[in-house]
Order: sequence, then structure tokens, then C-alpha cells
Amino acid sequence: MIKHHLTEDLLMAYSAGALSEAFSLAVATHISLCDECRAAAESYDAVGGAVMVSTDAAPVSDSCLSNTLAAIRDADVEAPTPRMKDAVLPSPLAEYVGGGLDKIKWKSAGMGVKQAVLATNDDAVARLLYIPAGTAVPDHGHGGLELTCVLQGAFRDEDMRFARGDIEVATEEVDHTPIADISEDCICLAVTDAPLKFKGWLPRLAQPFLGI
Repeated sequence: MIKHHLTEDLLMAYSAGALSEAFSLAVATHISLCDECRAAAESYDAVGGAVMVSTDAAPVSDSCLSNTLAAIRDADVEAPTPRMKDAVLPSPLAEYVGGGLDKIKWKSAGMGVKQAVLATNDDAVARLLYIPAGTAVPDHGHGGLELTCVLQGAFRDEDMRFARGDIEVATEEVDHTPIADISEDCICLAVTDAPLKFKGWLPRLAQPFLGI
């Protein structure tokens, strides 16, 4: 059962198309697993549609409709492809990376931790993290916003536990040391819009090479 959800501000921004590609990917991944947040996002979509309907119509040319229908008729339409499914990666993420975990090109980040940075077209960074069971992520703060959605296993942060589908929203006020549950290796999707602020000197030395 999912216990940790997105904020209303993030859901509204996602519905309005105001989030960056990387953060939109994190939100889409979470709401594909979370009935509560998906229902909230759909309600914001409905509100946005009602607002558009209630706005004044813009003038268009007499040929606008016929030109639009002609463009649709003449367009090359590809047959829809089946949604990708994977035991770990939800459909939005599986479709984004082009498959399941076997498509991920992991790179070592030290202490058994691995990461794979996903290509996005904005300043925010989306990465998949593989954290061995019982391993702690070095103590760090944040220069901006960090969203972490659990895909496999779980991690503990202070007195809270985040399992599959849960999402942690960490702001600049949050300092923490997440620890992967001892029961299973943890795989997460993490998105940040600024470098992390590590406390230890060793993670700070490695940070430029890892791009974290």
C-alpha cells in the first residue's frame, strides 16, 4: 500500500504541463502506481478542461476547419504500439528507456551503488539508482528539489519507510541519509534540479565525476 504521495502543487503543475521533462517523468511513474495521485491528477485535468471551455473563443479563418481536417487526413499515422511492461519499471518509465532493466546501462557510483542517467531536454537530471540491501546513501542536503520514486525494494529515511510506488519529496530544508532495506536491493528513480550537498569529503570529491 502506497503511503507517501506527491504534493498538490506538483500534481497541478504536472496537469498544467508546467513541469520539466525529468520531473514529469517522475510524476508519471508515480501516478502509474498510485491510484490516489492518479485520481487527483485526472481531477486537475478535468478542471483545466472546464476552464478552457469557459474561455472566450478566438477568431479563426473560414478555412481553418477544412485545413485542419485535411492535415489530419494526409498525415502519416503509425499504428499504436503495445504498452511496454516490466516487473520493475512501470509503463511510463519502461517506454522511456525502451524496455526493462535489461536495457539499463548501469555505471558504478561506489560502495556497490550503481546509477544510470536518463537523457532529458532540461536542466533537471533523472537517474535510476541501484542501492544494495542495507547500504546507506551518504548524508546530504539539497540545493533544490529532489523526487525519489521507489521501483523495487524499499529504503528508510529517519522514521519513515518508502516502498514500491512511494515517492519522497525532498526540498532544500531536508538533510538525510537514506538506507536501503536489508530485505532486498533497492531500485529508485531520482530526479534533481540542483547538485546534492554532501556532508562527507569523499562523496564531495567523487561528485563532479558522478554528476550528482
